[in-house]
Amino acid sequence: MSVNEVIVSSTAADAEAVETIKSHHAQLAGSLAALTEAMLAAAERGGDVEATRAATVRFVSEELLPHAVAEEDALYPAAARDDRARPLIESMIAAHRVIGVLAERIRSEPSGLRAAAAAEALRVIFDAHLADENDRILPLVAADPGVSLAEVTHGMHELLGHQAHADAAGHACGCGAVDTGDPVLDVREVPHSIRHATVFGAFDAVEAGHALILVAHHDPIPLLQQLHDRTGGRIRVDYQERGPEAWRLRLTKL
Repeated sequence: MSVNEVIVSSTAADAEAVETIKSHHAQLAGSLAALTEAMLAAAERGGDVEATRAATVRFVSEELLPHAVAEEDALYPAAARDDRARPLIESMIAAHRVIGVLAERIRSEPSGLRAAAAAEALRVIFDAHLADENDRILPLVAADPGVSLAEVTHGMHELLGHQAHADAAGHACGCGAVDTGDPVLDVREVPHSIRHATVFGAFDAVEAGHALILVAHHDPIPLLQQLHDRTGGRIRVDYQERGPEAWRLRLTKL
């Protein structure tokens, strides 16, 4: 199942919970992509990786790992009602352990370059992990009439995301500062249904005074308006390329 296909849910509330979780997944992936790109850029130019390393470790500790714990506590037991899902759930939990190992490697690796490589490995594993959750775990739970996904996840911000993400108050992901190297987020291959949420997450990972390079296949005017609203207008947009094959924009958080 692709992320663009419809997930059949037992109730309207469960359908809404599915979309909320998928949106939060996209924001997490976007934040991690921006932080990882900043680490790699700093390492490649021989710069100081420590600021981006600290931001990445903080984000993983405060966002990704609590998200994994919440999944194991609430989402996976609900999916395990279907015996066919148990091998998949075991592999998902194993992926959590690998993510934890890589997080520790990012924190403790003496070499900034190797720490950046560990961050990239974590990003790749996390993206594949989210795809399995979106395409395989969520449909199982949402379609089970004996389980209410909305009730299982009620109030769990680790699974549903912080409400502050929709607030115009600004930075809400808790991931901290990023390096002065501008991370690049190419959303041309990101599915449309999660594209905006991915950008929101990436821009959340950018500290005030720094920027994100966004690459899109069209002029993202509606997205820019949403970013303007989310940040209370604290964003500057500079076009670096205007089509026809790609639009490249530098988004600075003011």
